Amino acid sequence: MISPIFDFHRGTVPLLVSIPHLGTAIPADIREQLTDVAGEVADTDWHLNRLYAFAKKMGASVLGARVSRYVIDLNRPASGESLYPGQTTTGLCPTETFRGEPLYRNGAGPNAAEVARRLDRYWRPYHAQLRAELDRLTAEFGAVLLWEAHSIASVLPRLFEGKLPDLNIGTNNGLSCDAGVLDAITRTLGAQPFTWIANGRFKGGYNTRAYGEPQKGVHAVQLEMCQSTYMSETSPFEYLPEVAGEVAPVVERMVTAAFEAVRAMGR
Repeated sequence: MISPIFDFHRGTVPLLVSIPHLGTAIPADIREQLTDVAGEVADTDWHLNRLYAFAKKMGASVLGARVSRYVIDLNRPASGESLYPGQTTTGLCPTETFRGEPLYRNGAGPNAAEVARRLDRYWRPYHAQLRAELDRLTAEFGAVLLWEAHSIASVLPRLFEGKLPDLNIGTNNGLSCDAGVLDAITRTLGAQPFTWIANGRFKGGYNTRAYGEPQKGVHAVQLEMCQSTYMSETSPFEYLPEVAGEVAPVVERMVTAAFEAVRAMGR
C-alpha cells in the first residue's frame, strides 16, 4: 500500500518493521515556512529501507514513513510530552534540528491549530496502520514482534555526550517485550565488531512504549543505529555499501533472533 504519508508492505509472518523517520517529503505549504537548512532534512533516518531489505525476504510487514519528521514526528506522543524529561530532545513538530539550528523562518513553529491539523493529516493515519497491522498479526499468530528501526548521527553534542554506541537497543527498560526477546538479541552480539548497549541513552520512543504490551502478545524493540555504521553522516548522506555490508548481517541476526523468540511464544 502506498499513501502520501507512508509505504506499507503486508507480510505473512508475525513481524512488523516500522521506520517512522524514513520520510523526506515536506508539503509545499509547510516548506515555504521553513529555513534553508530544513530543506536538507538532515535528521532523516536515511536508507533504512535499504538496510532492512532482508525483512521482506523473511516475510515481514514493513511500514515506512514518507513524510519528514520535520513535518511531525511519528515516534512522539500526540500530547507532545517529553519521553526523556530533563534531557534535550526534539518535539512533536520540531522547531530545531538535532544540532539546534532553527527550522522555521518565524522562529516559533506551528501554532496549536496547525499541530492539531498535522496530527489528523499525518500522525493518526500512520498509527492507525501500525495498530491495525499489529492487531491482524496478533489475532493470526498469538504473538508479534514490532521492530522499530531508527538511525542517528553518531556525534550530536546538543543531545548527548561523546559518541553513541553503534547499536542502541531499547525495550523501555524491559517493559515493552519479554525478557527472553532481549536475551535472544544480545546473544547474537558477542562475536561482532560493533559497540552496543541496551536501554542506555535510547530506551525506546513512543511507538516502542505505546505498542509494546508483551502481556497482550506484542513485543516491541527499538534499534537506534549510528549512521556511521552504514552511510556518510554528512550531506548528501550517501549509502556506503561496503561499510553497510559489515553491519547489515549483524542487524539481520538481531532481528531474526528476536523474531524466533517471539514466534515461539505464539500459537
